[in-house]
Amino acid sequence: MSNTNQFTRRNLLKTAGGLALASGLSAPSILSAQSSEVIRIGHLTPRTGFLGPLGEYGVMAIDLAVEEINAAGGLMGRKIELLKEDSINPQTASTKAERMIERDKVACIIGEISSASCLTIAQVATRNKTLFINTGGNSDALRGKDCQRYMFHVESQNSMYVKTVGRSFLRDGLVKGKKWYSLTADYAFGHDLLSVSKRFMQANGGNFAGDDLVPTDATDFSAYLLKIREAKPDLVVINLAGNQITNFLKQYAEFGLTFPVGGFGFDTALAWAAGKGNFVGTWPVVWHHLLDTPGSKAFVAAFTKKYNKPPENQAWGDYIATKIVAQSIKELKSTESPKIIEYFEKGAKFDLLKTRQGYFRAADHQLMHEMYAVTALPPDKIKNQWDIFSSSPAVPGPDEPLEVIASTAEENVCKFPS
Repeated sequence: MSNTNQFTRRNLLKTAGGLALASGLSAPSILSAQSSEVIRIGHLTPRTGFLGPLGEYGVMAIDLAVEEINAAGGLMGRKIELLKEDSINPQTASTKAERMIERDKVACIIGEISSASCLTIAQVATRNKTLFINTGGNSDALRGKDCQRYMFHVESQNSMYVKTVGRSFLRDGLVKGKKWYSLTADYAFGHDLLSVSKRFMQANGGNFAGDDLVPTDATDFSAYLLKIREAKPDLVVINLAGNQITNFLKQYAEFGLTFPVGGFGFDTALAWAAGKGNFVGTWPVVWHHLLDTPGSKAFVAAFTKKYNKPPENQAWGDYIATKIVAQSIKELKSTESPKIIEYFEKGAKFDLLKTRQGYFRAADHQLMHEMYAVTALPPDKIKNQWDIFSSSPAVPGPDEPLEVIASTAEENVCKFPS
């Protein structure tokens, strides 16, 4: 074959450059048009470390969502290309977010679980005017003093978790005049959650017999369990995160303690991992696989068919965030972040697989939606490894506004940086 007939990358670039000059365009314009054949979305979440088990559910869910969207024709005639990275820690999350935005030209970033990493991603996203949807960071501060114009929250804030399960604690007589012993993860999420839970206690006449901060790498809880046994609390409150919850539940059962247990932050995957009979207490969740709605049933069926296990609440967050982005791009016929943000802030409604649609609150970009309190079933009522709890009806109730469980403007002030 002669050299004149060879089709090489160099010849292609030369041709592109020549066409560009002839048409009055620059060569980069033509080359960037090639990348417009797809819409790139970045996904950042911890896939290693104590939050790794939850991150893996997020990855599975966003893969499923993108697969469904592409199978239905994509967005604006273009397929979604998903770029996935392990965020690991706040510094790494920031670096990878910057690379996704500046080099890979993603339309938006979805994901994360660590509140500290959410903040560093949001700072990069805001600096580059690129949408970031948080699917796992709970800290009220992210919706308050650290709020960012380009960050939105599918994950509920700590106040929503506390006010949801707090209704169950009040109903069961575990607040007024009672004493709690709490164990709290020693990082941004835990500090924020402890502050919110103490505010709830003070407002409802309870007190803390003790509250210990627990390093995120702690795996042995025996010293804390001895202190709990000595304190004899009316309720043991677990403000831990990731696989710490699994480890605590196993060791609590081994110690044979019988004080009531509850928590203000929870992921069903961690209860599943604890094993039959070890999961106890009442906990709040943003969603669970037993919801009896057509949307939830379809999601659970598709996820289970693909992965041979049901999705849990972190999976719901990444799945729903992707579907929200897809709806917005279809509606607006644009991937531009400022247009999507305006669409969100004007009160666009979204199907969340629940009994009511949800919307982002313009004041702090928190998704307003229903939550649930789940209570562990006794061992003799458990029929399989997944269906290990019963659930409250949706909170708030059907006759209440969705915002009644969210923080008020007085409790958590958000002023978006100009």
